[in-house]
Amino acid sequence: MKIATWNVNSLRSREERLCNWLVQHTPDVLCLQELKATEDQLPLDRLASLGYRAVVNGQKTYNGVAILSRAQPVEVRVGLDDGVDDPQARLVSAQVAGVTVVCVYVPNGQAPGTDKWAYKLAWLQRLLDWLDRHHRPDQPLVLCGDLNVAPFDIDMARPAEWRGTAMHTPELTAWFQALHAWGLHDVVRQLRPEVGLYSWWDYRMLGFQKNNGLRIDHLLATAPLAQLARAALLDRDERRGDKPSDHVPVMVEFDWT
Repeated sequence: MKIATWNVNSLRSREERLCNWLVQHTPDVLCLQELKATEDQLPLDRLASLGYRAVVNGQKTYNGVAILSRAQPVEVRVGLDDGVDDPQARLVSAQVAGVTVVCVYVPNGQAPGTDKWAYKLAWLQRLLDWLDRHHRPDQPLVLCGDLNVAPFDIDMARPAEWRGTAMHTPELTAWFQALHAWGLHDVVRQLRPEVGLYSWWDYRMLGFQKNNGLRIDHLLATAPLAQLARAALLDRDERRGDKPSDHVPVMVEFDWT
């Protein structure tokens, strides 16, 4: 079973790239972030012609997440359902072929000390609470998406430049470790321990050309799946060419049928 995640940074702008990637890599599940569109604005018929069903939590102009899957998704959940008045579309989950897939787009946070930073920290705690309410670590589950967290120095090309920013602080590292304590394993790092492994590069200052990147797109799995992980891809080719997203797809293959 191949499960992937990709912040496409506007699905309508990257439709051709998305469809070509689906044909080339044939994931069983692809989680998308930053759709920047509502469900009725998405190419659902074209995706269906490629064999993919979609569950969507969309929003005009900003945010938006979706799960594309070959198998029929069931038990769909949209949002954090915790009673907080929050219009931002940042989570959707579904069960696909016996695996619970949670697709998230974590707030960027702008900078520590700002209102957006406070929202990010609150949202991260809400996600932990959501996991506690709805799931257990002994269930087959993957949490994937743009977490906007580079948890450790190895996840940053230039750690000194990023420490203390909205991508890397002690609070964010502690939150990532709390996910692990809950029962989620960083299967990408498990399979790919090398340095220089990134999923995002700034459009500015030749970030990609200089490989000044961050690993902020993650795919985490509970033990029943983590022990079956056998290969991981961070597809740098999708950062090349015409009008790429600033993120690349991350995919893990599991021995799960």
